Formats: sequence, structure tokens, C-alpha cells
Amino acid sequence: MQLEIKIDSTCKETKIIVIAEKVTDEINRIVKKLSDENFEMLAGSRNEAVELLEPQQIIRIYASQGKVYARTKAGEYVLRLRLYELEERLEQKGFVRISNSELVNLKKVKKFDLSLLGTICVSLEGGEIAYVSRRYVSKIKTILGL
Repeated sequence: MQLEIKIDSTCKETKIIVIAEKVTDEINRIVKKLSDENFEMLAGSRNEAVELLEPQQIIRIYASQGKVYARTKAGEYVLRLRLYELEERLEQKGFVRISNSELVNLKKVKKFDLSLLGTICVSLEGGEIAYVSRRYVSKIKTILGL
């Protein structure tokens, strides 16, 4: 394994890029170690590259077809953690579960539409729409003070 560090005085944000032929156990260990040591960050993969995501960048996190995805303004990333692990980790950062398969960042919510019977429509930044399942409606209403 090679390690290369570039110092750039114009760089505003630290970025870690892992370049490899394929995802291996060694790469998974590196990603896990970076995620564990820096509790604020999440490792997300996109286009065979792993990027570190800050929770405040994430609009929503959802599970689909056996994978967990994080949506940001920059795009969609696959996360290696399970939804319940992310919920525990991010609830202090303003994330709330709205269904069995989705968490949203309350700081990225534009509005809640309560006009639908039995559910709530959530409008998020970037034009994303999500729905609160019946099971979580009372929890969301409590959070909103309704």
C-alpha cells in the first residue's frame, strides 16, 4: 500500500481519496477505522470511490434493495452501516426516523404538509419528497410540538 499526502495552501477542506483496483478487506478496514476515529464523519462510496461525508451535508438516508443510501446535494452515496446504526449515531445531529426505511435531516426540511390523512409529506432541500409512515406520525408531531 502506498500513502501520499499533498499539502495545498488553497485547499479549504481536507479530502481523503482511496484509489484501488477493487474494494478489499484492507480498504474496508481503512474506511471503518476512519469512520470510528472521526465520529462526525460517515464513509460513503460512489463510482468505486469512498468519500467522507459530514452529517450536515446529508439530506436523507434510506434503505432500498438491501443497501443503505445517503442523499446529498452532490449526489447519492452507498453507506456500509445499517439504518438503525445510523439512527443511533445521528439522532443528536438532527436526524429523525420517518419510516422503517428512511431517516431525514431536520435541518434540511423545507416544510411538513399535514393535509394528507394519516401521514405527513416532507419537502426537503433539492426538491426531495418523503413521507412519514403512520407508525412515526405521532413521533414527528411531538418533535414539531403539534
